[in-house]
Amino acid sequence: MNNFSHFATQSLAGELLSREDAFAVLRTTDEELSDLLHAAFTVREKFFGRKVKICVLQNARSGLCPEDCNYCSQSSISKAPIDKYRLLSSNELLAGARKAAQAGARRYCMVASGRGPSERDVAHLTAATRQIKAEFPGLEICVSLGLMSEPQARALKDSGVGWVNHNLNTSREFYAEICSTHTYEDRVETVKNVKRAGLSTCSGGIIGMGEKDEDIVELAYAVRALGIDSVPVNFLYPIDGTPLGSRKDFNPVRGLKALCLMRFLNPRSEIRMAAGRELYLGQWSGLAFYPANSIFVEGYLTTPGQQAQDAHQLVEAAGFEVEQQDTPGADAHSGV
Repeated sequence: MNNFSHFATQSLAGELLSREDAFAVLRTTDEELSDLLHAAFTVREKFFGRKVKICVLQNARSGLCPEDCNYCSQSSISKAPIDKYRLLSSNELLAGARKAAQAGARRYCMVASGRGPSERDVAHLTAATRQIKAEFPGLEICVSLGLMSEPQARALKDSGVGWVNHNLNTSREFYAEICSTHTYEDRVETVKNVKRAGLSTCSGGIIGMGEKDEDIVELAYAVRALGIDSVPVNFLYPIDGTPLGSRKDFNPVRGLKALCLMRFLNPRSEIRMAAGRELYLGQWSGLAFYPANSIFVEGYLTTPGQQAQDAHQLVEAAGFEVEQQDTPGADAHSGV
């Protein structure tokens, strides 16, 4: 029998769980799952109470990517029938921010496909960010633009961007199984560039790509070692036309355990249920709020997701509360 309350005590004290304990989290029996979730909630409640932050993604540029990430419908090797378009205009990105505010979002993340941003991309997104922040001063702005240099990150910060997302995706050892056009080390370097620029970091991984428990554990320790501020835990959304399109081994209990592990090892970080949660967790989604304090709504880049109203109902039905917006602009446009 595992002493999960001891894991919570260690986490709250800032102590690092041993790898033996980390594996014990992932190998929790069904009978012990409730105890595990309550221990993770002890940590979550200390730093985030019962609040759930709502986030919205905007696919700012779709497809046209030279990378070969096996999970992605926008990659160079994908045959998925998706919309492909170049970088959206500032007005279109502002319209996306208005929609995010209407959905009750605290954070708006603009995502552009590609290996990394050009200087023109950065200039365009900094201008768009200034326009968004003028209307929604309290809306948190995140961008996800691929591999990025420190000067590019500094320019984004100066415009009002607060977070940069760049997921590690999996462990160093498993990374070559899902991508060959860039390395795990490339991703780590981008995260470090973001930190050097003074921006907050958003970096997590994907569960369900065929990784082992060892890969999830190594990812969780890597995120902690880098001091990541927001940790999105994605669940593989198998898309026809991608190399992982036929992998549909949804395991909600494993997903819950992975979220608990991320919480124990990253007690002060936002832990976010991200892409694929609707399919992978299904009816177990409400339990995921015990370790996680944030979710995405209104869909992902090329796949659908839970609508904002339904997500708000899910949060409340699970006994939690949606974190309120604190921006006059959001209130002015809010329909929630």
